[in-house]
Amino acid sequence: MPADPGGEGKGEIHLVHLYPREMSIYGDLGNTRCLAARIRRHGYVPVVHQHHPGRPFPERVDLVVGGGGQDSGQVTVEDDLERIADRLRELADQGVPMLMICGMYQLFGNAFITVDGQRLPGLGILDVTTQGNAKRMIGPVVLSTDHGDVVGYENHSGSTTLGPGQAPFGRVRSGLGNNGSDGTEGAITGHVIGSYLHGPILPANPVLADTLVGWAAEHATGSPFVPETLDDSTAREAQQRQVRRLVG
Repeated sequence: MPADPGGEGKGEIHLVHLYPREMSIYGDLGNTRCLAARIRRHGYVPVVHQHHPGRPFPERVDLVVGGGGQDSGQVTVEDDLERIADRLRELADQGVPMLMICGMYQLFGNAFITVDGQRLPGLGILDVTTQGNAKRMIGPVVLSTDHGDVVGYENHSGSTTLGPGQAPFGRVRSGLGNNGSDGTEGAITGHVIGSYLHGPILPANPVLADTLVGWAAEHATGSPFVPETLDDSTAREAQQRQVRRLVG
């Protein structure tokens, strides 16, 4: 992927998109495109890898993203996810940033139990357990997070419960979140974030996007993140309009 002039000086950032065919049905490919664009705009060189079931996992990894999918998609990738599980756990322990949305968020937890009772073991990187339900949780969401307001759109039937001591990604100000009852949304451990927010989430939340880019840049180069000044006024205005519309 080409970089802007002068970007080569800051180095490459290798971004891996997990299962873009099976687990990217709600527009979550937009997160990969957003990250690649912002990496480039900050003067680094984005190198994007797609990981498909049965294929070798990339050698160099600085950032990992995964998206949402139907229950059948999760079943399809389950065997391959088990095959690369140790590598993903190792990367998480090394501080590699990861953003897992919806179905991949569930599979990064302890287990996902489908609506018909099939138990799909997860990676256990996030201490969460998800139960499938017949009723879906759908609608726009506003969160309070350590990265400021975060907005998005949820569409999931899974009801997720956090384990003891597991930090949520955010607190729900509008919407249903993990389960519609405890006020939590998503989960975060180290630099691994799981969330139900589609949209895709990153174009509407540039602070969150740059947090991931910054973590990835530091992992890739071993040096502090050196951001450029970007004009995010349009994204910020769209974000705050959703905040004002839903919570005032």
